[in-house]
Amino acid sequence: MPVVVGVSFRPVTKVYYFDPGVLLDLTSEEYVVVETSQGQEVGQVTWSPRAVAENLLAGDLKPVVRRATATDLLERDRFQRKEDETLALCRAKTREHRLPMIVVSAEYSYDGSRLVVSFTAEGRIDFRDLVRDLAKALNTRIEMKQIGVRDQAKVLDGVGKCGRQLCCSAWLREFNPVTIKMAKQQNLPLNPPEISGVCGRLLCCLAYEADVYEDARKQLPKVGAAVMTPEGEGRVRRIQPLRETVTVRLEDGAIKEFLASELGAKGAAGPARACSGCAMRRQPGQMAEEDEDVDPLLSALDEERFPNSAGGKAPRSKRNRNKPAGRPSVD
Repeated sequence: MPVVVGVSFRPVTKVYYFDPGVLLDLTSEEYVVVETSQGQEVGQVTWSPRAVAENLLAGDLKPVVRRATATDLLERDRFQRKEDETLALCRAKTREHRLPMIVVSAEYSYDGSRLVVSFTAEGRIDFRDLVRDLAKALNTRIEMKQIGVRDQAKVLDGVGKCGRQLCCSAWLREFNPVTIKMAKQQNLPLNPPEISGVCGRLLCCLAYEADVYEDARKQLPKVGAAVMTPEGEGRVRRIQPLRETVTVRLEDGAIKEFLASELGAKGAAGPARACSGCAMRRQPGQMAEEDEDVDPLLSALDEERFPNSAGGKAPRSKRNRNKPAGRPSVD
């Protein structure tokens, strides 16, 4: 297995793999000069050299050139102190050219030979005139980089719904896909303002406990399934995966909550220890009645209303696939 070292170029950003070469004694938080596709750059060692599987490597490894010297770090700090002033100039030039874009950050390379200007825009932007003006004013090579709204929130920082610093700015190095299915599994209100972050996308924290909820739901009957309770037959109206409880509507109309271990499949001799998914299968002729028991909100809301971090839209459900694309309906 190849030996690699993890290096990041800015705090709380993606960790890249590099070939340490003979520098196998590198330690965490040490600064090194590495070779990148854009030239040499100073980065900080995130984790020391170690062997990794080859399938984790996307391509050929770039080498670690040397340890960073005091001169390298002084040059890096000098240009980083100029970034705020440069950012203000970039925004002024953008307004001057009347471009429909928002300049988010301006980052120099450690020796000032390259300036990366990050921006957000709804579509493609012709910024050739802007680049010429910036190159003339700053006397360096300009690279324009379009980023998404999640990356914008990471750079600008802020406070989330929980009252704490945004995860992406505090500790989250990479964005993971988040889907509306995760919110459904956790019985959260399917209201965009409630489950969206300051970036307008689904909250990253929805993915933190997704595996726990998914495993817990495998041991519980589905909503609308017929079950046998200690007080008679009924149908599942709601489940609480973490509490391992099930809310059931009994035949007399009463709605009560039971532990999952107290329930059994309809027609079973007595309570089962756990509810089997195959035992809770719908019987012929029960589809219409069971669908009425499902919370109408879950059936009516279309996943296309929620932006997905993966960049795509969720497919329409089978029941609504042949219906015109308009207001969601409940069968």
